[in-house]
Amino acid sequence: MRRLVYYVATTLDGFIAGPDGADPTGPNGFWPLQEDYIHHLVAEYPETLPVQARQALSVTAEGTRFDTVLEGRRSYEIGLAAGIPDAYPHLRHLVFSRTMTESPAPAVELVAGDPVETVRELKQQDGKDIWLLGGAELAGALYAEIDTLILKVGPLTIGDGIPLFSRKAAFDPRTWTLTDHTALKSGAVFLTYTRNTD
Repeated sequence: MRRLVYYVATTLDGFIAGPDGADPTGPNGFWPLQEDYIHHLVAEYPETLPVQARQALSVTAEGTRFDTVLEGRRSYEIGLAAGIPDAYPHLRHLVFSRTMTESPAPAVELVAGDPVETVRELKQQDGKDIWLLGGAELAGALYAEIDTLILKVGPLTIGDGIPLFSRKAAFDPRTWTLTDHTALKSGAVFLTYTRNTD
């Protein structure tokens, strides 16, 4: 069965974006994009690089982890505002929104229905794992469906911002097993956790 993987960058204090929700890796972003960090993404997670980064870095690798990406409307609109209607044309791209009625890109699928039901259907289909890109609202709605966490922990704190999961997520303590980790010289750490089922 396919797994839902929340693969996301986070600060040491647990934020995925600043209070304004803007792209932390954008032109005015705070995220440290060190050379070893970028090399690790290219080597291990090439399919998670947006199309403009893939082109700039001459990345053509299909990747072995994901063939589907899920994101919420607010996250999607960050790319849209930058003139990128489909940042992941190499993946099946689903955007969850109850307000958008027409997709700005032919290959981007809008989903107005229940994210949990959609993910359960996707898990039953053949394919690679499903990448939950974010944001916090969608991650909160899908909290109980997440099988794996891959946290790209940056060596910084920001004090306030958008947390890993929306404050609307239900209180539901879960335990996780650390199954992989990579520490980079620049200070970033990639941590992979698998949800414990018992």
